[in-house]
Amino acid sequence: MKLWGGRFRKETDTLVNDFNSSIQFDSRLYREDIEGSLAHAAMLADCGIISREDQEKITQGLQGILADIEAGTVSFSTDNEDIHMNVEALLTQRIGPAGKRLHTARSRNDQVAVDLRLYLRREIDEITSQILDLIETVLTQAKRHQATVMPGYTHLQRAQPISFAQHLLAYGEQLKRDVTRMEDCKKRMNRCPLGSGALAGTTYPIDRQQTARLLGFDGPCSNSLDGVSDRDYAIELLGGLSILMMHLSRFAEEIILWCSWEFKFIELDDAYSTGSSIMPQKKNPDVAELVRGKTGRVYGSLMGLLTTMKGLPLAYNKDMQEDKEPVFDAVDTVKMCLPVFTGMLATMRVLPENMRQAAGSGFINATDCADYLAKKGMPFRDAYTTVGNLVYYCTQNGKLLEELCLEELQGISPLFEEDVYEALRLETCMGQRRSYGGPALEETSRQIQELTDFVKERAHA
Repeated sequence: MKLWGGRFRKETDTLVNDFNSSIQFDSRLYREDIEGSLAHAAMLADCGIISREDQEKITQGLQGILADIEAGTVSFSTDNEDIHMNVEALLTQRIGPAGKRLHTARSRNDQVAVDLRLYLRREIDEITSQILDLIETVLTQAKRHQATVMPGYTHLQRAQPISFAQHLLAYGEQLKRDVTRMEDCKKRMNRCPLGSGALAGTTYPIDRQQTARLLGFDGPCSNSLDGVSDRDYAIELLGGLSILMMHLSRFAEEIILWCSWEFKFIELDDAYSTGSSIMPQKKNPDVAELVRGKTGRVYGSLMGLLTTMKGLPLAYNKDMQEDKEPVFDAVDTVKMCLPVFTGMLATMRVLPENMRQAAGSGFINATDCADYLAKKGMPFRDAYTTVGNLVYYCTQNGKLLEELCLEELQGISPLFEEDVYEALRLETCMGQRRSYGGPALEETSRQIQELTDFVKERAHA
C-alpha cells in the first residue's frame, strides 16, 4: 500500500504508476534527503514533538540506509514513487513505528525543495572549482604570451594588433563573472524551505531556524507558499550555466578557427583531437565542437524549466517534478565540459610566428598611423581620411604602410617624418596601447595579477 493511500480504494494503474514515478532520476538526491531528515528529526525531538528515543532510532536507521545505498545494496521501488517515499518506507521497515513519526510536521513538497537546494548548493561549489581551474589555465597561457603579437578582430576582419595574452584574458574576465554568478546564485539559494509543509506551514511548534542552521542555510524561507513553490534558484542556476556555456562556446569557436589551416595560430594536442575515418590527413577539433554543441543542450534545459514554471499557480503543482531532469542534465553537461576544455587549452601548442605573420598584413596599424598624424597636429578625422587614401594607394601598389618610402608618405602628407616607421611597427602599436585594459605589457601584467588574486581569494575562502 502506498504511504498516501488512505483515502483510495483502487490500485494505481500500472502506466500511471510509472508515469507518476520520479525515482529513476531523483534517486541521486538520496544523500540530501537523508541529511534533511536527520536535521528534521533532531528538531522534532528538541521541540518535544517526538521522543528522544524515536529520534535516536530514526538517526541510526537513516545512517544505516545511507551506508547501504552507498554500498549499492539498496534497490529502489517505483511503487514508492520518489526518493523521499523510498527512504521513508525503508526506514519504517527497519525501525518500525518510529519511522512513521519522521514525516510529522513536513510534506514531500518542502522535503523535495530542501533536497534540491542542498544538492545544487554542492554542485555549485564543484562547478565553481572547475571554472577556477580553467581560469588558472588561461593565466598560465597568458603569462607565456604577453609579447606574442596577433591580429585582433572585429566582424572577423583584422582590426588592430593585440597580444595573445590579452585575447586569452578577455575570456578570463568572462569566466570570472561566471564564478561570481555561481556565488550569487548560491547566496540567494541558501534559504531553507523545510517547515513550509505542503503550503501553509504546520500546527506543530517546530523551530525552523534550527533546521535551517543544522543544514547550513542562512535562515528559513520567509513565506511557506513561496518555500514550496519557488524554483527561481534552479532557473537562475540554469541561466548562469547557460551564460557559462555561451562563453565556452565562443572560446571553442575561436579555437576551431585558430587550429584550421586557414589560421594555424595553434595546434591542438593529439589527446584532445580526433581523426577522420576516410581522410588520413585530418585532425579534428572535436572537443571544441562538442562543447559548442552541448551549449544548445544547456540552453534547452533553461527554456524547458522556464516554460514549465510560467503558468503555475501557487503553491506546489506536480508539473514541478519536471524541474529535476533539466537541472541534473545541465549540471552534468557543464561538469563534463569544463575539465575537458581545460585540458584542451592547457595542452594546445601556440604558433606565435603564424600569429605575427597574420598581424603583418591587413593594415592593422592603420589606426596607429592616423594617431601619428593626429599627434603631429592634424585633426583626427582628417588623419583618418589621409590614412584611408594611403591604404588605397597600398592596395593598388601591393604594399604595406610600413613598406612605403618616406617620399611616398610625404606625397600624401608633409607631416610624415622618419619616426613614422617606428610608430608603425606592430610591437610599437601594441606596446603603446597602455590605456587601462589594453594589450601593453604593463596592462596585461596588471590583468594577470588581478585575475590571479581573484582565484587565490577563493582558494583560501
